[in-house]
Amino acid sequence: MNAEIITIGDEILIGQIVDTNSQWIGQELNKIGVSVYQITSIQDEEQHILNAFKEAQDRVDIVIITGGLGPTKDDITKKTIAKFFKDDKIIEYPEVIAHIKGLFAKMNHPFKEIQKTQALLPSKATLLMNQFGTAPGMWFYENETVFVSLPGVPYEMKGLITNEVLPRIQEKFKLPFIIHKTIMTYGQGESTIAERIEDFENHLPSNIKLAYLPSFGRVRLRLSAKGENKETLETTLNEKVAEIYQLIPEIIAGLDDNSPLEKRIGEILKKSNKTIATAESLTGGKLAANLVAISGASSYFKGSIVAYCKEAKINLLDVFEQTIQTHTVVSKEVALEMAKGVKRKLKTDYAIAVTGNAGPTTDDTDKSIGVVCIAFVADDKEFAEEFNFGQPREKVINKTVNKSLEIILKEIL
Repeated sequence: MNAEIITIGDEILIGQIVDTNSQWIGQELNKIGVSVYQITSIQDEEQHILNAFKEAQDRVDIVIITGGLGPTKDDITKKTIAKFFKDDKIIEYPEVIAHIKGLFAKMNHPFKEIQKTQALLPSKATLLMNQFGTAPGMWFYENETVFVSLPGVPYEMKGLITNEVLPRIQEKFKLPFIIHKTIMTYGQGESTIAERIEDFENHLPSNIKLAYLPSFGRVRLRLSAKGENKETLETTLNEKVAEIYQLIPEIIAGLDDNSPLEKRIGEILKKSNKTIATAESLTGGKLAANLVAISGASSYFKGSIVAYCKEAKINLLDVFEQTIQTHTVVSKEVALEMAKGVKRKLKTDYAIAVTGNAGPTTDDTDKSIGVVCIAFVADDKEFAEEFNFGQPREKVINKTVNKSLEIILKEIL
């Protein structure tokens, strides 16, 4: 069972907003066994919309449309849908008007005549009442294809998908099970991992696919299985995960449940009743920001010292000036003294420190752009490592944060 998601609106095409709707819809469809075949973003223009609908109808079973359902003149989706289904009747749905009046009354807003246009819908539409807004959703079924038109406002769209669309799809179609298992790896690139598990990948059953999902400093390996028997799929996937663990054990951080590394770090620190602090130079507090983004971080994260210049490293973190003169500010030795300094000052169980050249200049060091040193200190262990994360600046900073989180997770585990 395949679906296509079509987003309508110039604001997406010119980059004014990011299309998070399609991402969320794709995840929800996948959970019930519907595969998203394609995601399309188009202009709010009649012929463009008609062409997109016809092409989608020819290739998928379900078409989910978001956007273009407002009360203003530039929202033409309803009229275009009526034209596509050769339905020249746009009729007024009194229940929509009653709903809008009730909604406005709760907010003490006056009902305006322009809102009546929200109740004008193609006569072939099955009404999907929007409990969180004024624009109703619409359900059509023609030529063995389901078309669903939804408002683009995310919380309104999500309410309609959850309460109306998914239950109807599950009732109308016999759906397979789609199950994913994702393994988080670190320390090796996509091509190296692919070479190491090539034979494993070549012998996967036809209903199981392996995808490589690389990002800064890490690669996720996603195994996806589709079939009619959920228990069989689960058993087979678990066996395949175990095989990968045997092939590349030293670079696996664990199964990825879509939780960020900082959340998993927080869970472990809470459970062990341990604390951590950061000392940051090139990342400017971004590592600390990631850690405190998790609710409840105050129970394990003591704080951060952002020591960007040489003087700050000396005065705030007690880095020896002689160490800097001998090794420069971008060195394992300085990183280690930074970590020790913040651990001592904030009285934590663990500390991590980063210093490096993000570019475009190298300042007071002989190290090239992209070189970063990361140090980790615990009560019974300390070490520092040097990395080269290349260019440009944003890439270096993001890779530094991700590598630091990976080191923390590995060490506290």
